[in-house]
Amino acid sequence: MPWSWAAAAAEDIDMESGPSTPAGPAVELGLRRLSFAYQDLLEIPYDTILKQQDSLEVLDLSYNLLEENPALLGGLEKLSTLILDCNNYSAHVKFPFMPSLTTLWINKNKISNLPIIVEEICCKFPNIKILSMMNNEAAPSYFNGGSLTQYIDYRQYVISQILGLEVLDDTEVQEKEREQARKTYRLQRIREGSRRRKELHR
Repeated sequence: MPWSWAAAAAEDIDMESGPSTPAGPAVELGLRRLSFAYQDLLEIPYDTILKQQDSLEVLDLSYNLLEENPALLGGLEKLSTLILDCNNYSAHVKFPFMPSLTTLWINKNKISNLPIIVEEICCKFPNIKILSMMNNEAAPSYFNGGSLTQYIDYRQYVISQILGLEVLDDTEVQEKEREQARKTYRLQRIREGSRRRKELHR
């Protein structure tokens, strides 16, 4: 489950602890991991984060009140893991282009439109391998009252669109599952294309 790993992954520096100055917590440079979890933040603290742009690999912004587009995170050229669990992000969030990012956790936000968020992730994170969206309306499962059929459909759609995905939520993507997702959504695209051609010739 991603929740416990999130805490461990960002343990190098936690902005709730450590020595502070009148200007705020004292943070050394060259950090690989940084956590701002449980801060009730309304805005991303770019001033501190971007000081680590030459080294930062893991950034934890979970359990806050964030909903602003994280545009300036595009300056973190080494960032591989971004944790945004338990915030207020919707499917219309606009990420910066980040080819270094391989892991995104955006569990328990306000994401309700699956195609929109998946397209954004595909476009902005071309090398993503691990994605977790549990406890969002767009990701039906036993966490939020979704049926097994809805859960399977959700997984197949995401896997068919993000071709390099290795882990979705808390479950590895199996090769059989990848093949089935490809077949299911290839057939759907064929049917949709056929329907559009018929509509055009009416």
